[in-house]
Amino acid sequence: MSNFQTPLSRRDWMGQTLAQTAAAALAASPWLANAQASWPSKPLRLVVPFAPGGSSEIVARAVAGEMAKTIGQNVFVDNKPGASGNIAMQEVANSTDEHTLILGHIGTLAVNPYIFPKLPYDAAKDFTPITLVSKVPSLYVVHPDLPVKNLKEFIAYAKSKPGQLNYGSAGNGSAGHLAFEYLKMVSETFMLHVPYRGTGPMLTDLMAGRLQAASVGAPALLAFIKAGKLRCIATGSTARLPQLPDVPTVAEQGYKGFEMTQWYGLMTPSKWPKANVAKLEAEAIKATRGAVVKEKLSHESALAVGNTGAEFDAFIKSEQARWKPVIARAQIKPDGA
Repeated sequence: MSNFQTPLSRRDWMGQTLAQTAAAALAASPWLANAQASWPSKPLRLVVPFAPGGSSEIVARAVAGEMAKTIGQNVFVDNKPGASGNIAMQEVANSTDEHTLILGHIGTLAVNPYIFPKLPYDAAKDFTPITLVSKVPSLYVVHPDLPVKNLKEFIAYAKSKPGQLNYGSAGNGSAGHLAFEYLKMVSETFMLHVPYRGTGPMLTDLMAGRLQAASVGAPALLAFIKAGKLRCIATGSTARLPQLPDVPTVAEQGYKGFEMTQWYGLMTPSKWPKANVAKLEAEAIKATRGAVVKEKLSHESALAVGNTGAEFDAFIKSEQARWKPVIARAQIKPDGA
C-alpha cells in the first residue's frame, strides 16, 4: 500500500481551512459564553447625580438592593451632586467601565437640555435607557409657622405679599424648581427662588424657617410631614395619596388638569455591549416589578414602573416635548446665568 498523498486541490484546501476555522470557533465558543455570562465581574456602581437625602437616593437604594440579589454582584449607590446633575451625567457618559450606570431623572433628561446652552453630555446619544424605575408625586409644603392651611390660602397669601415669599429647591433646573415655577405660572403668583446644592440642605433651611415653601418628591417629605415639621398644602398627583388622605391635589384646589410628577430611571453609557445591556435590563425590570421594591416605594408614596428600555426611551421623548415650552415660558436659567 502506497504512502504517497496527492496534493490537495484548491477547493479541498479551502474546505479544510474553513472546517478548521469552524472547529476553532466552536472550541472557543464556551469561553466566549463564559466571558459574557461572567458579567458583571465586580460590583456595579449606580451614580445618583444629586446630594444624599432626596427622593432620588431613596429610589436608587430600593432598586439597587433588589438587583444585587439576582445579578450576582453588589450594587452600590454613589451620590455625585453638582451643576444640576451635569457633573455626574458627564462622568458616566464618558465612562469606559462596564460596571457604572446612572439614575436618570426628569431634570437631567427633560429639563437640562433646554436650560443649558451647551451640555457636557447628549441626553439622547450618550446613554442607553434601561427601565423607568419610579414616578414620584411632587408635594407642595410650607413651614408650619406660615399662616396658611392649604394651597388656596397659600396662593392668596403670596399674592398679598408679592415677591416677599421665597421657596427653595435642590438647584436651578431641578425638579423642585420646575414644579414651583409651574405652580407660579398657573396661579399667576410671584415668589423668589432660592437654589441649593441638593434637597437635604434645602430641607434643613425650610424646617429652620429660613425658607417659606418648597416642592419635593413625596419620599423625602413624608416623615417630616407626619412629624409636624412641615405642612403639606397640596399634592401634584392626579389623585390624593393614601399616606396623606386629607391633603387635596393641586387640581382639586382650582387648577384643573394640573399634574407634577418626578421620575427616575436607570441608564448606561451608550458604549456598553448589547449583551450586558440586555442582562441589566432584564434584572432591573425583574427587581422593579418585584413585590419588595413595589412595597418600599409605595410606602414612600412612589409608584414602581419597570418598563422596557424602548418604552423608557419613548417616555423620555414625551417628557421633553411636554416641558420644553414650560421652561421657555418660565425663563428657567442655570446657575450663574
